[in-house]
Amino acid sequence: MLLGYNTNGFAHHRLEDALTILQELGYQSVAYTVDHAHPPPETMPLPCVVETGARFVLDPWRKHQPTLLSSDPEPRRRFLRQCIDLATRWPPHVVSLWSGAAPTENAADESTLLARLRDELLPLLDYAQKRGVRLAFEPEPGMLIDTMTRYEQLFRSVAHPAFGLTLDLGHLHCQGEGPIPAIIQRWQDILWNVHIEDMIAGVHDHRMFGQGTMDFPPISAALRAIGYRGGVHVELSRHSHDAVEVARRSLAFLQQTGFHT
Repeated sequence: MLLGYNTNGFAHHRLEDALTILQELGYQSVAYTVDHAHPPPETMPLPCVVETGARFVLDPWRKHQPTLLSSDPEPRRRFLRQCIDLATRWPPHVVSLWSGAAPTENAADESTLLARLRDELLPLLDYAQKRGVRLAFEPEPGMLIDTMTRYEQLFRSVAHPAFGLTLDLGHLHCQGEGPIPAIIQRWQDILWNVHIEDMIAGVHDHRMFGQGTMDFPPISAALRAIGYRGGVHVELSRHSHDAVEVARRSLAFLQQTGFHT
């Protein structure tokens, strides 16, 4: 596996500087969050997953809006197509995305929303597949697709070869899903991206390693057991004020708890 870091944890750095720091610290992969402050670089020194979760990249007033479920999803569609185009530049040619929350202005029951999401995803998946890109979908607390149970519903409905999984390990822990090693084994064939941080059960709060209640050695053992070769990306976006030291300590922690090839 490749130990990596999400650039949303370097919000106060120029992107070029952040990439240099991560490489010099010893990181092997990067999750690049496309955002206003971090326009796409000409080159990427590390394997790169393109992340689409910037909070205000499309609407300066509303976090994570609009989504594919919004009454006007076209800005999100256009943004995701742009991210797919970016991912053609950098292996492993993966874009990570999520559903967004169930809308209030375009309200419907869950089955209708799932169908709406599927119908939005399918053209994007065809667009990605033609360009050699895969879409790794992340269940996110508070969004329509928040658990692995709902992800499985969506996965079966979409049934597209370019549709896979971004697994945020902290999300599994905070929502009481598990055991985590069993989920890793269950979804190993389409596990294309991993996010990692510490969390407390029942609380969706990305914490520094050692400040939550997660048990990491069984997780690292599970990833090694399936021969996972993708990125394991630290996601600590609210720690940008101390980005360099947090990145340094995170790498040391992961190496000490078995996250290595």
